[in-house]
Amino acid sequence: MGVTSISQEFLCPIAPSRMFKALIIDSKNLIPKLLPQFIASVEVTQGDGGAGSIEQVNFTEGSHFKYVKHRIDELDQDNFVCKYTMIEGDALGDKLESIGYEVKFEAASDGSSICKMTSNYNPIGEAEVKEEEIIAGKNSAMGIYEVVETFLVENPNVYS
Repeated sequence: MGVTSISQEFLCPIAPSRMFKALIIDSKNLIPKLLPQFIASVEVTQGDGGAGSIEQVNFTEGSHFKYVKHRIDELDQDNFVCKYTMIEGDALGDKLESIGYEVKFEAASDGSSICKMTSNYNPIGEAEVKEEEIIAGKNSAMGIYEVVETFLVENPNVYS
């Protein structure tokens, strides 16, 4: 079947440095606090949190999934770029070998940011990834972004 890629771009009222710090650098602390009904914990199981590190996201008991593991492939704090790959966990199901992600925050002229995200779905063999599965994953990621964005708007001094 081959890799299925989706890209999206959206405006965010938060400066790139704040979004990057909250959503990428400190996600292991912030996300479980903002989404305790879904995320039990995020642990760095290998490395120091930089490139080459492995993070495990543990979901709550009521979730559809138990956990996922991400490998941090690139972490560019100067240019607000993070590339990571979901390498393990029940969210991959029996059709996906991995999902590669690239997240980039660029400055907009008014001090806000433009968020650019690309997801690459790598199937096992000739398995077909259904569009509704991709949309569900995209919607879940967008939900996390929106929660973090709202938190940062309501707390303008956090991560500044």
